[in-house]
Amino acid sequence: MKQHEVVQLALKQNNGFATLGSLYTIVTKMPEWQSASLTPFASIRRIVQETPDIFCIRPGLWGLEAKRDEIGQQFALSSFTTSAKVEDFNHSYYQGLLVEVGNLKKYQTAVPAQDKNKLFLTRKLSDFTTLVQPYDFTYSDVMSRAKTVDVSWYNVRRFPTAFFEVEHSTDIYNSLLKYMEFQDFRTEFWIVADAVRQEEFKKKLKATAFAPMQNAVKFLSYKMLSEWHSSLSQSAAQEALLAKV
Repeated sequence: MKQHEVVQLALKQNNGFATLGSLYTIVTKMPEWQSASLTPFASIRRIVQETPDIFCIRPGLWGLEAKRDEIGQQFALSSFTTSAKVEDFNHSYYQGLLVEVGNLKKYQTAVPAQDKNKLFLTRKLSDFTTLVQPYDFTYSDVMSRAKTVDVSWYNVRRFPTAFFEVEHSTDIYNSLLKYMEFQDFRTEFWIVADAVRQEEFKKKLKATAFAPMQNAVKFLSYKMLSEWHSSLSQSAAQEALLAKV
């Protein structure tokens, strides 16, 4: 079986879709994968990008072309889907990537209570987070805001290492206001959005009201997030392969 056929088989066995990070693990474990390549992950990456029978659903998420309509209906991404449902999918998808990145980096991860039952592809976000709720690391009035952050990572001392707000079409200004509440903490603050919104992010962050945070808040594009997720997943899959040698 040729390499591109194995990748397509892996997608088929995974309901027709998978993140690139998942494919690294799934494909390299398959007995049909007889790769003599010294760079199996680069081969998988090339295959999903160049094979006509595979299409990109979202950055870092690939599907079988033959399943395009079925995938569109399952994830509410068809041409008949309302923009609100598309927004819901996008938001929870990128939340899921952020949670998995945090887990791969050995942080404890959390999402807001109202998002726990939202789906990251086919499973609830709460299936991926390591915390039932964020740690109470400060005063209750500040914690009430912290518990609304889209994705939060916590270190072993139970303090926040990073906060992420996913802004697909909503106002970035509101997330910057939220982050102002945490300016006294040594925490990374991220706005996650499409690359086309980076200039908007820069302009809003320059407002006088956000002066204390202008060097603290960073922008992460969807593409960069998907590459971060894929890179860490590759490292984990590589470690698993080496452990078998």
